[in-house]
Amino acid sequence: MTSYISLPMYSASIDERMRLIAGRCHSCEKLAYPQRPVCTECGSDKFEKVPLSGDATLYTYSLVAGNGAPSEFDDEQTMTGDVLCGVVELKEGPRVMVRLADMDPEELEIGMKLRAVIRRLYDQEGIVRYGTKFVPLR
Repeated sequence: MTSYISLPMYSASIDERMRLIAGRCHSCEKLAYPQRPVCTECGSDKFEKVPLSGDATLYTYSLVAGNGAPSEFDDEQTMTGDVLCGVVELKEGPRVMVRLADMDPEELEIGMKLRAVIRRLYDQEGIVRYGTKFVPLR
Protein backbone atom coordinates (compact mmCIF):
# COMPACT_ATOMS: atom_id res chain seq x y z
CA MET A 1 0.00 0.00 0.00
CA THR A 2 1.33 3.45 -0.86
CA SER A 3 0.05 6.97 -1.20
CA TYR A 4 2.42 8.30 -3.84
CA ILE A 5 2.37 12.08 -4.19
CA SER A 6 4.25 13.50 -7.17
CA LEU A 7 6.63 16.39 -6.55
CA PRO A 8 4.38 18.85 -8.49
CA MET A 9 1.33 17.80 -6.43
CA TYR A 10 3.35 18.03 -3.21
CA SER A 11 4.56 21.52 -4.18
CA ALA A 12 1.04 22.65 -5.11
CA SER A 13 -0.27 21.81 -1.63
CA ILE A 14 2.38 23.68 0.41
CA ASP A 15 -0.18 26.24 1.67
CA GLU A 16 -2.37 23.53 3.19
CA ARG A 17 0.49 21.33 4.40
CA MET A 18 2.97 23.87 5.78
CA ARG A 19 1.11 27.14 6.30
CA LEU A 20 -2.28 25.79 7.44
CA ILE A 21 -4.24 27.81 4.91
CA ALA A 22 -7.93 26.94 4.57
CA GLY A 23 -10.49 28.15 2.05
CA ARG A 24 -13.62 30.04 3.05
CA CYS A 25 -16.41 29.81 0.48
CA HIS A 26 -17.43 33.22 -0.87
CA SER A 27 -21.06 32.12 -1.18
CA CYS A 28 -21.88 30.28 2.05
CA GLU A 29 -18.74 31.01 4.14
CA LYS A 30 -18.13 27.32 4.94
CA LEU A 31 -14.51 26.77 5.92
CA ALA A 32 -12.74 23.92 4.12
CA TYR A 33 -9.39 22.49 5.17
CA PRO A 34 -7.76 21.39 3.11
CA GLN A 35 -9.38 23.60 0.52
CA ARG A 36 -11.25 21.75 -2.22
CA PRO A 37 -11.90 22.84 -5.81
CA VAL A 38 -15.64 23.13 -5.06
CA CYS A 39 -17.51 23.88 -1.83
CA THR A 40 -19.15 20.75 -0.41
CA GLU A 41 -21.97 22.88 1.02
CA CYS A 42 -23.11 24.98 -1.94
CA GLY A 43 -21.02 23.99 -4.97
CA SER A 44 -19.29 27.35 -5.40
CA ASP A 45 -15.73 27.39 -6.71
CA LYS A 46 -14.81 30.79 -5.25
CA PHE A 47 -12.76 30.76 -2.03
CA GLU A 48 -10.88 33.22 0.13
CA LYS A 49 -7.64 32.00 1.74
CA VAL A 50 -7.84 31.95 5.54
CA PRO A 51 -4.86 31.20 7.82
CA LEU A 52 -5.59 28.75 10.63
CA SER A 53 -4.19 29.08 14.16
CA GLY A 54 -2.81 25.54 14.41
CA ASP A 55 -4.66 25.02 17.71
CA ALA A 56 -6.70 21.83 17.92
CA THR A 57 -8.48 19.36 20.20
CA LEU A 58 -7.99 15.60 19.89
CA TYR A 59 -11.23 14.06 18.65
CA THR A 60 -10.04 10.44 18.29
CA TYR A 61 -6.81 8.54 17.63
CA SER A 62 -5.32 5.27 16.45
CA LEU A 63 -1.98 3.53 16.70
CA VAL A 64 -1.01 1.99 13.34
CA ALA A 65 1.14 -0.96 14.36
CA GLY A 66 3.61 -3.16 12.52
CA ASN A 67 3.47 -2.65 8.77
CA GLY A 68 -0.05 -1.25 8.77
CA ALA A 69 1.00 2.18 7.49
CA PRO A 70 1.62 3.14 3.84
CA SER A 71 5.03 2.10 2.48
CA GLU A 72 6.51 5.61 2.68
CA PHE A 73 6.47 5.18 6.48
CA ASP A 74 8.46 1.89 6.42
CA ASP A 75 11.72 3.52 7.54
CA GLU A 76 9.96 5.36 10.38
CA GLN A 77 8.22 2.21 11.56
CA THR A 78 11.53 0.35 11.46
CA MET A 79 13.18 3.04 13.61
CA THR A 80 10.38 4.00 15.98
CA GLY A 81 7.73 1.31 15.80
CA ASP A 82 4.09 2.30 15.63
CA VAL A 83 2.73 5.33 13.76
CA LEU A 84 0.39 7.51 15.81
CA CYS A 85 -2.52 9.10 13.91
CA GLY A 86 -5.60 11.00 15.00
CA VAL A 87 -8.51 13.15 14.04
CA VAL A 88 -8.37 16.65 15.46
CA GLU A 89 -10.93 19.40 15.54
CA LEU A 90 -9.22 22.61 14.57
CA LYS A 91 -10.03 25.70 16.64
CA GLU A 92 -11.71 27.16 13.54
CA GLY A 93 -14.02 24.13 13.16
CA PRO A 94 -12.88 21.59 10.55
CA ARG A 95 -12.00 18.07 11.65
CA VAL A 96 -9.01 16.54 9.89
CA MET A 97 -6.92 13.39 10.02
CA VAL A 98 -3.37 14.11 11.20
CA ARG A 99 -0.14 12.60 12.40
CA LEU A 100 0.55 12.93 16.13
CA ALA A 101 4.07 13.37 17.56
CA ASP A 102 6.08 13.94 20.73
CA MET A 103 3.83 11.85 22.95
CA ASP A 104 3.49 8.37 24.30
CA PRO A 105 0.23 6.69 23.23
CA GLU A 106 -0.48 6.18 26.94
CA GLU A 107 -0.65 9.99 27.36
CA LEU A 108 -3.42 10.41 24.80
CA GLU A 109 -6.80 11.60 26.00
CA ILE A 110 -9.78 12.55 23.90
CA GLY A 111 -10.24 16.30 24.32
CA MET A 112 -6.55 17.08 24.95
CA LYS A 113 -5.24 20.32 23.47
CA LEU A 114 -2.74 20.10 20.62
CA ARG A 115 -0.83 22.48 18.38
CA ALA A 116 0.51 22.12 14.85
CA VAL A 117 4.25 21.91 14.14
CA ILE A 118 6.18 21.33 10.93
CA ARG A 119 8.01 18.00 10.90
CA ARG A 120 9.67 15.55 8.57
CA LEU A 121 7.09 13.09 7.24
CA TYR A 122 8.95 10.72 4.87
CA ASP A 123 11.31 10.45 1.88
CA GLN A 124 9.92 10.01 -1.61
CA GLU A 125 11.78 10.27 -4.92
CA GLY A 126 14.92 11.06 -2.88
CA ILE A 127 13.34 14.18 -1.38
CA VAL A 128 12.42 14.61 2.27
CA ARG A 129 8.75 15.51 2.51
CA TYR A 130 7.71 17.82 5.34
CA GLY A 131 4.27 18.53 6.69
CA THR A 132 2.20 19.24 9.75
CA LYS A 133 2.07 17.00 12.78
CA PHE A 134 0.24 17.79 16.01
CA VAL A 135 1.91 17.75 19.43
CA PRO A 136 0.60 18.29 22.98
CA LEU A 137 0.05 21.90 23.98
CA ARG A 138 2.27 22.39 27.01
